[in-house]
Amino acid sequence: MTTIRLNNTKTRRREEFTPLDPANVRMYLCGPTVYDRAHLGNSRNVLVFDVLFRLLRHEYGPDHVTYVRNFTDVDDKINARAAETGREIGDITAETIGWYHDDMDALGVLRPTHEPRATDYIGQMVTMISGLIEAGHAYAAEGHVLFAVESYDDYGKLSGRSLDDMIAGARVEVAPYKRNPMDFVLWKPSGDGMPGWESPWGYGRPGWHIECSAMAQDLLGDTFDIHGGGNDLMFPHHENEIAQSSCACPEGEFARFWLHNEMLQVEGKKMSKSLGNFFTVRDLLDQGIPGEVIRFVMLGTHYGKTMDWTETRRAEAEATLRKWYGIVHGHGFGPDLIAALQADGKWVADAEFMGVLANDLNTPGALARLHVLSKGKTPATLAGFAHGLAMLGLVGDWAAIPMFEGGEAGPDVAPAVAARVDALLAARAEARAAKDWARADELRDVLNAAGVQVTDVGGQATWVPGPDFDASRLGDV
Repeated sequence: MTTIRLNNTKTRRREEFTPLDPANVRMYLCGPTVYDRAHLGNSRNVLVFDVLFRLLRHEYGPDHVTYVRNFTDVDDKINARAAETGREIGDITAETIGWYHDDMDALGVLRPTHEPRATDYIGQMVTMISGLIEAGHAYAAEGHVLFAVESYDDYGKLSGRSLDDMIAGARVEVAPYKRNPMDFVLWKPSGDGMPGWESPWGYGRPGWHIECSAMAQDLLGDTFDIHGGGNDLMFPHHENEIAQSSCACPEGEFARFWLHNEMLQVEGKKMSKSLGNFFTVRDLLDQGIPGEVIRFVMLGTHYGKTMDWTETRRAEAEATLRKWYGIVHGHGFGPDLIAALQADGKWVADAEFMGVLANDLNTPGALARLHVLSKGKTPATLAGFAHGLAMLGLVGDWAAIPMFEGGEAGPDVAPAVAARVDALLAARAEARAAKDWARADELRDVLNAAGVQVTDVGGQATWVPGPDFDASRLGDV
């Protein structure tokens, strides 16, 4: 079995992952608030956890991993969208969940084991809130129920902030019924036209933070293995989840491992509507960018680093996938061949690929290893390559391997021409090694002029003929 190591935000260390119960590995990811299309940044942690889900299923078995990703379908943003459009809240959330599934399916994301909707767990939330009040960790005031942060000594430990620092740096709601400015809402009253439920504290609705705690406890238990999300959720959402869950279930540990991904930029700038660089996953799909390309670009940066979406990276990803899918098609990979290459229905994985991926989900390193594995000459020597494509979610259905529009998925060039390109790349590599930068640039210019698209990853160069490929311009080596 491959050793999995994960960077645990909770301990600030990279630790070996050992599940509480290998027969039921459990993890939770904070899902979307369903009022609009998912923008590109929203998809990053979904893709990160999809790869982790695949890795855990590979190591422990598909039937031994329970993955929960929720839908927040009661929220002030949803209420505002209903008021703005005049539509029913249920219609908005149902439509948005459908959009979300369509978009994530296009990115090759596996459906989680459970996708709970917050509105189906109101009873569990009320029970948890009542228990917090009884234990002295929460209090009712003017139709609200608030968590008393001073009642939990470890508040701020996840994000590494003191209570004073959090008060100074946070945007906190000032309200006369709060005992402490940092106390957060567990339940709030609902007025006319607002969704609500009867409770011991009056007609109202839950706060955001209690939703995830109640769903996670109900579906995964008082203690489970992994919880994750974007680092923008670390405070206050995850901090508040830990506080209320730990106080509601003091005998439990809540989540043992916490994983947080960094944010996304576009062409080096923060994505925002004011800069005109804000777009959704659907926007890219509608532009004809395949979901596999979006996924490849996202996985090309480690989840712990800021990811920059650029047109250059998109083009490089498409060129690489065009070549890789060409290899797959050229060797006749399909369900029958895949079955023949498996032992007892299981992949014979490339050990180096698995080791790299299991080291804190090093997807860039895993992609680099695929470049090496893609140079196999027979289906048997390409088995690890095929397995790696599946592990990273770049092939989902071997009976329908992706074909990009505009031609074959792989390079359609004569062997002699391919040999010439390979020789040019080898000469460029030699020039680089000798620090003969002028020669390396000269060779690069020849490749560019001929329309050869080159991708350099992990010291390995791969290529594909671009749309303007002209073999006659390759010249002599």
